[in-house]
Amino acid sequence: MQTFRGTHHPGIASACAVTIGNFDGVHRGHQAMLALLNNEARHRGVPSCVLTFEPHPRDYFAAVQRKPEIAPARVATLRDKLTELARCGVDQCVVLRFDARLSSLVPDAFIEQVLVQGLGARYVLVGDDFRFGARRAGDYAMLDSAGSRYGFDVARMNSYQVHGLRVSSSAVREALARGDMAGTAALLGRPYSISGHVVHGRKLGRELGFKTLNLRFAHWKPAASGIFAVHVHGLDGTPIEGVANLGIRPSLDPADVNGGRVLLETHCLRWPATLGDEGAYGKIIRVELLHKLHDELRYDGLDALKAGIARDCDAARAFFAATHAETRRQTTRDRI
Repeated sequence: MQTFRGTHHPGIASACAVTIGNFDGVHRGHQAMLALLNNEARHRGVPSCVLTFEPHPRDYFAAVQRKPEIAPARVATLRDKLTELARCGVDQCVVLRFDARLSSLVPDAFIEQVLVQGLGARYVLVGDDFRFGARRAGDYAMLDSAGSRYGFDVARMNSYQVHGLRVSSSAVREALARGDMAGTAALLGRPYSISGHVVHGRKLGRELGFKTLNLRFAHWKPAASGIFAVHVHGLDGTPIEGVANLGIRPSLDPADVNGGRVLLETHCLRWPATLGDEGAYGKIIRVELLHKLHDELRYDGLDALKAGIARDCDAARAFFAATHAETRRQTTRDRI
């Protein structure tokens, strides 16, 4: 998948089939929409294209209005969103910076400048609640009318449901906020995961006897937080069981080396010998959050923190032992 920042790039296809949205999490509803988009693109002989925004429009308005409470919790980083879009077979993704200029574009200007001139849209697919343009004044009827004038087809896809529940980014956020990782996986069609480059931290984990792999979550308001049993991918070719803390580490000094930013700190229950003590820095890993153990806790001192981490490791081992036992029972039933 080719990715472009803005529409003014010579590599962008001169014509495309496009869908528009934030695609936070790329859940099963998004996946169904992208499958339809890819099919329509092949039918027309043009590449499929996702038009998305960074920051999220509600992030932008939260900052402008100084109301952080109206910003949505973020399910996925931009890296993970682009990775999932590529896995869905999208040919190109255009990321527009959502700023004052874009937020003030009236619907007709958005259609002409972005969809027609910028992307050469031949087919536009939107969701059933799609709105666009300044003050969200544009709707499906307006887009459909413009398609007749400019020569592109417009289609609308109804909501996607799983067991009677409408699949949406809001539903994913709610499941993550509850710590319902199985429910989250059902909505996403895969375990919830976060990926990125391993970065340096305070090196406190190794002092306590629990070395960690640190990933920054590039948003101040993640949809999930707490302590999790996890699988780590990207180290030695096999999933490695671990325990991870996603959050702001309340037991540490907020002025630490990571500046109080959201961090995913993962301790592998089996540290790969090939990494050595320093071998993971700079590597891209993916951490699947499989089961929430508890919310973040504040510990009084390093001894209490060390004891708490040890309890979390024991709890993660117990989770994986129960999971393996259930897998063996299921395998036996299947053979019978």
